Amino acid sequence: MKFPMIHPDAHHHASASHASHDLPPLDPRVPDVDPMDAWATRTLGYRLVGPLNRRKVSVIVVGTGLAGAGAAAALGELGYHVDVFTFHDAPRRAHSVAAQGGINAARGRAVDNDSLDRFVKDTIKGGDFRAREAEVCRLALESTRVIDHLTAIGAPFAREYGGSLATRSFGGVQVSRTYYTRGQTGQQLQVAASQALLRQVAAGTVTLHTRHEMLDLIVDDGRAQGIVTRNLVTGEVRAHTAHAVILATGGYGSVYFHSTLARNSNATAAWRAHRRGALLASPSFVQFHPTALPVDSPTQSKCTLMSESLRNDGRIWVPLAPGDARAPGAIPEAERDYYLERRYPAYGNLCPRDIASRATRAEIDGGRGVGPLRNSVYLDFADALGRLGRAKIFERYGNLFEMYSDATGEDPAALPMRIAPAAHFTMGGLWSDFDLQTSIPGLFVGGEAGSGYHGANRLGANSLLSACVDGWFTLPFSVPHYLAGLVGKPVLDVASDASVSAIRAVRSRTDRLVAAGGTRRPVDVHRELGEALQAGCGVTRSASGLVSTIETVRELRESYWQEVRATGSGDHLNAELEQAGRVADFLELAELMCVDALDRTESCGAHFRVESQTSEGEAQRDDDAWRFVSAWESVGGGGWRRHVEPLEFRRVGLETRDYR
Repeated sequence: MKFPMIHPDAHHHASASHASHDLPPLDPRVPDVDPMDAWATRTLGYRLVGPLNRRKVSVIVVGTGLAGAGAAAALGELGYHVDVFTFHDAPRRAHSVAAQGGINAARGRAVDNDSLDRFVKDTIKGGDFRAREAEVCRLALESTRVIDHLTAIGAPFAREYGGSLATRSFGGVQVSRTYYTRGQTGQQLQVAASQALLRQVAAGTVTLHTRHEMLDLIVDDGRAQGIVTRNLVTGEVRAHTAHAVILATGGYGSVYFHSTLARNSNATAAWRAHRRGALLASPSFVQFHPTALPVDSPTQSKCTLMSESLRNDGRIWVPLAPGDARAPGAIPEAERDYYLERRYPAYGNLCPRDIASRATRAEIDGGRGVGPLRNSVYLDFADALGRLGRAKIFERYGNLFEMYSDATGEDPAALPMRIAPAAHFTMGGLWSDFDLQTSIPGLFVGGEAGSGYHGANRLGANSLLSACVDGWFTLPFSVPHYLAGLVGKPVLDVASDASVSAIRAVRSRTDRLVAAGGTRRPVDVHRELGEALQAGCGVTRSASGLVSTIETVRELRESYWQEVRATGSGDHLNAELEQAGRVADFLELAELMCVDALDRTESCGAHFRVESQTSEGEAQRDDDAWRFVSAWESVGGGGWRRHVEPLEFRRVGLETRDYR
């Protein structure tokens, strides 16, 4: 089978030795100093824009989650003119609200031997040595400021009896560095960030555009100079231009259809930028969260996340005997397998997500799944309830228990929760350098839309942190450095050839979807695509499965434009048309995800190739061949060219992950 990859022997599993003979390695622009000093060195070298000149330059921010709201609010308060866009009806509805368990910070306030160095080691190791070390160091350093900043803008973190901020543990670590607001941390942080953003809207430094979806990037003179949006209420397609563009539009986990993401979460903004020249890094690095509610119905539209924090007190188990249909209370202790505690005694139920999800999938596939469809495992709080009492457990997890009861009709204090892995977070995203600037000058990226911090697996509670570090403490430094060279230069005219061409491309694509006149709803094609990806590019992957999935995705994509039905027109509110465009982008992205997974023959983190595992079934990394980031360029004819960013580790030595 021939694959559309423009590098040598792609369909024969290219290795690092012949990754890109004719392409230089990507330059992340990390200063050549100790990684822990890199960020301070870099910021000291940044050019500045004086206060009187800031109102003369403009920035577009797409997305109002923690990264986007933070960047827009900070740049607005500094005096820049900012236009911020969201397809939601209010900025606080961005998907950052869905995060539950907490946000990490290496403040070292607990007497448990935590430190900046331990944070870096845990994160690098958790990502299976496929993250940029200097960027992880920045994450650690800025984490010490993030909590104080969020407290200052109104985030109501949990506190101990004496008034100090409370912490708890999360997966992949043995210290308590996670700050939280019960089980709704993302919601509370998003409310605080949205209020900070709206303060700048009221001050006149930020213009907020709600119900606008970005459908293309405007690139002229070799740099990003604007975006094309569609007003989701009126259908109007128009160009917006600025000196720089920041994309903070989240991840693409919803490509799997059944995921923990909101139904409207999509990849369109990032994928359109990729099609305009932005490199997409490690698209196959997708995290499956081990504690989500299972799919209980063929018509179910999504999965529901259950916070990782529950694994502090809940114990995960399955019946020892395959096919055991007894109620959980009828199965004695001797006939239960607490498989995470057995296999990983040092971390137990708080082992990293990729490891927990693979172990859970193996138990389910081995016939020991529970529930009506035998597709889940138990998360049991009986021991914790007996040890701590109902009041303490509900103090910690009350809203999560209520959410579970609302979704299932079961009381988790009386019956164990039923959980299963679900597509959750994408470590892959637009490639960017240390400044968070993509391969297109003037286009910056923040939050989950990027790819820098987490390597091949994200540790729990580092998602909210990375979004806040990008939005509040990185982009407000790096973007002005870029803008300093544009002071006094006008923004691109919305009537320019580049703007008009991008508008025409968007309208043409929209018209084509409307004119298809088929019989298949976009949601049905999306569901079929998700099933193919779950089977072939899910928790585990194989060469044969990926080849088959690529063929399936191609067939779906080729038939989509003839068979899709997007009723109505593009001149008014049309949710079916919105979805049709997003699914079309998913069908392109899905193939690149599989190509990247097939290309990378090693196992690392959440990317588990069955051909590359130890005798004990653990991931087997190949540092000699694959110690680099794959960043893909879209080329003509529907193909891709792979670029490489080599990875070096100076503070954390390479080692085999072992959580036993």
